[in-house]
Amino acid sequence: MRIVDAQIHLWGTGLPSNLSHRQVTAFTPAEAVALMDQGGVDAAVIHPPGWDPGSTDMALKAVRDYPGRFAIMGSVPLDRPESSAAIRSWREQPGMLGLRYTFLHDPARRWLADGTIDWLWAEAENAGVPIAALATDSLTELGRIAERHPGLRLTIDHLGGRGGMTTLKDAAAMTHIPDLLALAKFPNVAVKATGAPGYSSEAYPFPAMHTYLRQIYDAFGASRMFWGTDITKMPCSWGQCVAMFTEELPWLGDRDKRLIMGEALCAWWGWDRAA
Repeated sequence: MRIVDAQIHLWGTGLPSNLSHRQVTAFTPAEAVALMDQGGVDAAVIHPPGWDPGSTDMALKAVRDYPGRFAIMGSVPLDRPESSAAIRSWREQPGMLGLRYTFLHDPARRWLADGTIDWLWAEAENAGVPIAALATDSLTELGRIAERHPGLRLTIDHLGGRGGMTTLKDAAAMTHIPDLLALAKFPNVAVKATGAPGYSSEAYPFPAMHTYLRQIYDAFGASRMFWGTDITKMPCSWGQCVAMFTEELPWLGDRDKRLIMGEALCAWWGWDRAA
């Protein structure tokens, strides 16, 4: 079984603005590869963080330096007219799979709601560029976007939650789940099951999260549910993040595990690792 992490951050300068991340000034591709090897992780998708202006260049170099180990979900500025044209050739960059945005705060959250960035969804749909979104308070709006743009592949980050931007744990961190599950009716919406241990107040295997993982699996199926870590926020090792899914969820069969642990993500985002 090939294991592909749906989301990690790599950076070479600056402290993470999200305090739930390790407060270190660098987490490099070499460090990541060493830890991935220890944890049995074959590959990972880099989401360049905004606190390091050089993080996209670092990600592109990682793709070159470690063939087959890394791909990228990048971003174009949402407030610049030239961004629209950039999306049309976005996937021509080696290793670049799609776009990823956070819509938890204004102005991005407001732009999502008021139509300011409607061009983004249209351009991405036309160019075949998938988009991932962290948007806990805007899940209903993302559903409307998915309905208007059926050819756009949308992925909801971090089980639909806030991904460490809150101290809430367990059930208190999962009150959005009904809104997330309602999106399963749109066949062009998938969910990253990333960062589950970080939402738990318990130790491995983080049993409070299993109920929500099962609900997501029942609603979206294994082809639209992607394992991952956001490892620099996790209270455990990469190996334990893997084992939580491969060893601790008895309702997952072998075929579903292969899909959730990497095959479905590569298909959804169009990552041909062999190429």
